[in-house]
Amino acid sequence: MAITSKSKLLEHGLVDLRRLALEIAEDGLTAADGGQAVRESIRLVEDGVEVEDEFFRLEDENRLIILGAGKATLPVALALEETLGERIDLGAIVLRRGVEADSGRLKVLHSDHPIPSPDSVRAAERIVEITNQAESGDLVITCFTGGRSALLCLPPEGVSFEEKRRLNELLVSSGMTISEINTVRKHVSRIKGGRLASRMSPARIINLTISDVAGDQLDVLADLTTQDSSTPEDAIDVLERHDLLERVPASVLEHLEGDGAASPDLGSIRISNFMLVNGQRVCDAMVETARDRGLDPIVLSTTLEGDAAWIGEHVASRALEELGAGNSGTVLIGCGGEATVVLGDGVFGEGGPNQEAALAAGLALVGEPVAAVFLDTDGSDGGTEAAGAVCDGETAGRAARLSLDIPGSLESHRSGEALRVLDDLLVTGPTGTNVNDLYVAVICDRTDI
Repeated sequence: MAITSKSKLLEHGLVDLRRLALEIAEDGLTAADGGQAVRESIRLVEDGVEVEDEFFRLEDENRLIILGAGKATLPVALALEETLGERIDLGAIVLRRGVEADSGRLKVLHSDHPIPSPDSVRAAERIVEITNQAESGDLVITCFTGGRSALLCLPPEGVSFEEKRRLNELLVSSGMTISEINTVRKHVSRIKGGRLASRMSPARIINLTISDVAGDQLDVLADLTTQDSSTPEDAIDVLERHDLLERVPASVLEHLEGDGAASPDLGSIRISNFMLVNGQRVCDAMVETARDRGLDPIVLSTTLEGDAAWIGEHVASRALEELGAGNSGTVLIGCGGEATVVLGDGVFGEGGPNQEAALAAGLALVGEPVAAVFLDTDGSDGGTEAAGAVCDGETAGRAARLSLDIPGSLESHRSGEALRVLDDLLVTGPTGTNVNDLYVAVICDRTDI
């Protein structure tokens, strides 16, 4: 997958270091391709389907159903069509508005992200209609990926769509981790928390997952079709920890305190889960690329989470430690964690978590031979057209010459404005994948390149 703004990013700053960081990041994005992972792991065989050498019988009279929604769903679905062909009997996928797809076997629906719309409700109702058709002997393959919660929105009885949307706005602007957000979402829904899987019984379910969650927590990744391990009480605790109990709609709290919020028991349903792509796979690819370039890679984390500015400062601090130890020629890499930003009520700044991380790192790297890439693997950082940003040891100096107030940009969550002036926004367009955030920091004296 290509970084389309690469030429502009290489017109200034520590160009040689930037080029290395961008090349390593691009190979990480390529490794995150769920479609390629499907081609590697799934085969149509006689009397069934094989996934990673596990056989699933499918008699001629039974149906193969494909269902999916999310930012990384399209490449997976198209690869399934390519692999399974005419054996697919029925199915639908839900994509973000503006992402077009030509599918011969699946119904393609569109709704909205990151804030759900009425089309998100209609899309969820269509998925439920198909799910309700599953029968004994049928095989349902799902590819629900990051972003599905906005694309598929089906509030429980007693909670209106507008109230559910308000809840979503509060959650995504709170600074919560994805796991915490989904703990609440799973208990304020008619399809999450395994409720969609309960509608498929007694069909067999295969979940194909792409991890956008630190730790690859299954009931967060495949929350529509796996057993939920959280409780309504957990959801209330999350809201209380983030001071949202008094701000969420009253109907949401009433629902969480009622009998309908508990997730169903899926113990009698045959469910198999397969991890197509996660942060470890992406980091492994970047490690290989770094070694091919003669560099010494260090994987910092596949689960790094926290405030965006702190993450940028943390990566910069580790880079400075390597320099202080005389370890020029080192690359710090990571993928699979998540940078977060705490915004004011209803405020969405012009920028995103990875853009903030890059600016914060740039402030900490003044004059040092380091270049760093921070990007959201889905290609849209904070809902913007930029995937993230690049910084290096010259970023702060360039900003000063351009009269840019970087600390002020970070404080007001307007990182995108400063990065646009710096020509440091990283653009990929929609990538068709979503393995959370990716970062690469190249530490290298010019004489070592």
